[in-house]
Amino acid sequence: MELPKFKMEFNLSGEALLPHRPPFLFVDRLVSADETGSLGEYTFTWEKNDFFRGHFGDFPVVPGVILVEAMAQVAGASVVARNVIGEQIAFALASVDGARFRQPFRPGDRLVTVVKTIRERAPLGVYAVKGYLNGEPNEKGEPAAECTVKCMMGAKLVDKQKKLS
Repeated sequence: MELPKFKMEFNLSGEALLPHRPPFLFVDRLVSADETGSLGEYTFTWEKNDFFRGHFGDFPVVPGVILVEAMAQVAGASVVARNVIGEQIAFALASVDGARFRQPFRPGDRLVTVVKTIRERAPLGVYAVKGYLNGEPNEKGEPAAECTVKCMMGAKLVDKQKKLS
């Protein structure tokens, strides 16, 4: 499968872009991005992902909620890398629509996320995210996972969190 190309190439780790840290960081690297979308990768391993021990025991799979979070984190990494929200590195998942999971991800599998920007203006970004198992579509040409995510971002999110504390 030919993956989309975006104007800016980054090759930056999720740790350099997001406030998330292991075990809840699901972006190994942001490959490329621009205002239309982005491309990122994450490999699920026993060492990084303790949930495998208890999620279906003899047939460990990545929970769907983790796949959604991982794909949303690629969108967030892109927002930060492109400086959409300035110095405020605040990006939080607000809603998920139309989630579909067609293939299981197992230990050693690589999630390649393609993000399409639908709308992006602080304090809300809307993104169509597609996750490909090892960078390839299934036999029908579909992604292994996909959904639309809405994410809160920027200073208003930080201000709201301060008021709650």
